Amino acid sequence: MRYFISFLSNCLFITSAFALGVDMDSAKTIKSDRIEYNAKTEEIKTSGNTEITNASGQKIRANNLSLSKDKSNVDANNIELWLGSHVYIKADSITHNQSETIAKNAEFTACDGCDSYGNAWEISGKTVIHDSNEKMLYFHNATFWVYNDTFPILWLPYYEMPDPSVKYKTGFLDPSINSTNDMGTQINIPFYINFSNRHDLTTTFSYLTKENPLFQAEHRLNLRHSEFRSKGSFTHNKAGENRWHFYNNDKIELGENARAFVYIARTSDKTYLQKYGFYDYQPYLDSGAKIELFGQTSYVVADAHIFQELRQAYGNQNSVAGDILPNIRGKYQTDPFFKETYLTLSGDVLGVSGSHSTNQRAIGEARIISPWTLWGGNRITFSAASRYDIYNFDNTLIYKDNGTPESFYGVKTRFLPSGYAEWSLPLYSVKNDWTYLLEPRIRLTIMEHVNSKSVFAVNNDSAGRFLTDTTLFSDNRYAGLDVWENGNFIDYGARWAAINNNHNIEVFIGQTYDFDTENEDFNENGFRNGFSDYVGRIAYTRKYFQISSRARFDREKTSLNHMENSLYVGKNGYYLTLGHIWDTQPIDVFSTDDKDTHEVTAGAGISLTKRVRVSGSVIYNAYEHFVQRHSGGIYFDHPCYYFSLEYSRDNAIKSDYIGNTTYRFKFGMSIDGKHY
Repeated sequence: MRYFISFLSNCLFITSAFALGVDMDSAKTIKSDRIEYNAKTEEIKTSGNTEITNASGQKIRANNLSLSKDKSNVDANNIELWLGSHVYIKADSITHNQSETIAKNAEFTACDGCDSYGNAWEISGKTVIHDSNEKMLYFHNATFWVYNDTFPILWLPYYEMPDPSVKYKTGFLDPSINSTNDMGTQINIPFYINFSNRHDLTTTFSYLTKENPLFQAEHRLNLRHSEFRSKGSFTHNKAGENRWHFYNNDKIELGENARAFVYIARTSDKTYLQKYGFYDYQPYLDSGAKIELFGQTSYVVADAHIFQELRQAYGNQNSVAGDILPNIRGKYQTDPFFKETYLTLSGDVLGVSGSHSTNQRAIGEARIISPWTLWGGNRITFSAASRYDIYNFDNTLIYKDNGTPESFYGVKTRFLPSGYAEWSLPLYSVKNDWTYLLEPRIRLTIMEHVNSKSVFAVNNDSAGRFLTDTTLFSDNRYAGLDVWENGNFIDYGARWAAINNNHNIEVFIGQTYDFDTENEDFNENGFRNGFSDYVGRIAYTRKYFQISSRARFDREKTSLNHMENSLYVGKNGYYLTLGHIWDTQPIDVFSTDDKDTHEVTAGAGISLTKRVRVSGSVIYNAYEHFVQRHSGGIYFDHPCYYFSLEYSRDNAIKSDYIGNTTYRFKFGMSIDGKHY
């Protein structure tokens, strides 16, 4: 019964428009069989069929309408008020006296002409009263019908609600029900508190059949140049534990060229978010603040981060350690001072504090870039850079020259000059409707050779060391700034493409050669005897079809070390998606175990009819042979209403969390094609 009342509340909210009536001050035309105007009292009376149309196109049709001078008194019979293409209200009579508008035997629908079977839903009421002073609607003897007064669904003797002019009002919101892991049925009862048009709060009491109650709150505040958002939850469970979470996200505009952010994300333990349904598959929580300053050719970002790890450690796998306090980055680019040659100046300041260890880093770099387009379409780019690093270490593991780590206290510096020269030659040809492109590309990079295993510190910001097609031809092929490329190397590859109005085909393959063979010690990078694995991609795109593949191929073993595949096919409500990733090394850059990665994803959607569709998705761990997550749903979209039923299952196992199943049901009305 509670859900039917909530549903009726949404429907009756729309009906209040009739009680307010057509704005007579904006009336554009009045048509009637007979119109009488009393010059002395300035009253208007009509006889027979009457139609009034206002400037917005809304119409009111009635018999024998009477309108007073100040429009405080309106009397009419057999009224039809048209609020939209499919929205109308009928009433035997309507009277307006002072602050009250009273309609007798009223009917409302937003489904006129939307369904060949008739109006999908209607609401009838013996008496409906609108009080303009209180801005409230009062319904007496109200009945909800489906399909032209055929099936009565719900009857209520009395119901009241705010009128549409009230955007926000304190009170209970729609309840919801869901199933939780090992905690039985959860009933959520939200209560909305309005402080102003820009400030409100929602609190939710959740009753669980197998666990102690859960309390939630969400706070929202909008100011002229800022937004403040925060939400959280708390429970004292049956085991006597206090479990909670708190999220905050604030945005503050500081003028045309500056803005600030404050974000907080913390929880009581690693499994609380998953167990109570707040988890969004994030591996860790990030709290901190950020300030951005930006101009036309420059920017500065200063931020700080405090992390909370959510992943479960196992085997030799390590968790992210350390907080970032502070992190300041800036970059300035000059206007071209010769042809297209320009200069960039950048700086980076970073402080990292971990378990019994801290370090601070300051990096400054100046880089000049000079691109040239020569005869025959040859493109040549020269670049030279000078970088200087200053590190202050406190009980930080540093690799010695023999490759063993030791704790170090003090300051270390390094000067890292580098430069590169890059050549490419795009070759075009046009045949029939096709345009063909072949572009060979070579980049020679010269860098300062750094001794001792290419690693400056054990815990550095450059754990990602895999060569891919996206990092080839980049200034720094590693993920961060601490690990130096270490010596001279050359990147080379070629891209081929074919394009017409309906098709797009691309193939790329490349490789790198390091003149310093020290990279042999990092076989996981794919380097052997100076040569790297081959990296490449292939993709084909059509209007309703996309397929792509990225791979890393071992040149000595003639085997794949890494592959990512994706497929999308879709048209007119039908779609199919497939994804596949396979890697001989873990994708998690902090993992040091020997597990391969082998994962398959799939999703599909089917339109059963013009209005009914179903969809589903699944993530399958092919290495350990189990389904990680799967979900599905059925959706019905009628011009006058919509509903959906969704199901999802998470099979993760972590401490006291063993999967989670969620069922979700939605229902709502559509007014002139808009969902409410």
